[in-house]
Amino acid sequence: MREVAAAASVSVGTVSNVLNAPEKVAPATVQRVQQAIDRLGFVRNDAARQLKAGRSRCVGLVVLDIGNPFFSDIARAAQERAAAHDLVVLLGSSDDDPERERQYLDTFDEQRVFGLMISPSGAGDERIAALRSRGVPVVLVDRDGSGTPFSSVAVDDVAGGDLAVRHLCATGRRRIAVVGGPATLSQIADRRTGARRAAAEHGVAIAIWDTAAPTVLAGRQVGELIAGQPAAERPDAVFCVNDLLAIGVLQALTLRGVAVPADIALMGYDDIDFAQSAIVPLTSVRQPRAQIGSSAVDLLVATAESDGEPEHVCFRPTLVERASTEPIAGQHV
Repeated sequence: MREVAAAASVSVGTVSNVLNAPEKVAPATVQRVQQAIDRLGFVRNDAARQLKAGRSRCVGLVVLDIGNPFFSDIARAAQERAAAHDLVVLLGSSDDDPERERQYLDTFDEQRVFGLMISPSGAGDERIAALRSRGVPVVLVDRDGSGTPFSSVAVDDVAGGDLAVRHLCATGRRRIAVVGGPATLSQIADRRTGARRAAAEHGVAIAIWDTAAPTVLAGRQVGELIAGQPAAERPDAVFCVNDLLAIGVLQALTLRGVAVPADIALMGYDDIDFAQSAIVPLTSVRQPRAQIGSSAVDLLVATAESDGEPEHVCFRPTLVERASTEPIAGQHV
């Protein structure tokens, strides 16, 4: 900065003002200092500036699986919204691994991030609470934080599971499989709860097909098992707790000659872009991914600026009907 000041014939304080509060400096002086910066190739030491200020311009975001388009869409929206607040998002994917999640939390803590947004695995709540106790703003993403000291952005997944099974019942299906796990993830447990509630109200049979992870591969494996059952015994509808599973089930059923939706109706959850472009376009329960990401950033900024009570935003999911759940003849949705 001293070299820039000498080159522009101004004080070091003026250079500092040009970098941090240019509205305090005459436009001609700002231009002269900027020309000196460009000529010298000066890049300010942001780490030193953050150390002095005690707060970074970086925000930590930890998601469960960045390979899932649901989370990548949330991250993209969060990045765009953060930029509007002059913040930068540092992204980590825990892959639902508590140890990897802990490593990200430690790294973000060491970096003195502005705040943390996280879709937690469920095993690191104490570590998250420790960050919050040291003054790091925290927002839970895709998880209801009611009853916790954290603000949160979530979707009513119980309502989403209920919505899915009600739709399948309305199309005339009576033997419904709910595919997906692990149930240790609160989002999946809530979708199952909603599905069971709707099935009970309609008096239909429901079976839970657990999976170790909500992935395309897991969906293919379950689809193979379902396709291998006698036609009279297998389900006439499958509700997958996310679209990746549904895509895998669709692949397996198609390869085994089981028609969707004539033999089995199929639907997913999230309404990622792949759902509508599948070989049979998938009915899905839509979550407002962009709104989740942008709302998380807004809540984080609000939390950093206020010591008030935590806020909780909960979106309602909506049904997107496509060809994979066309009604049985004579049924009306």
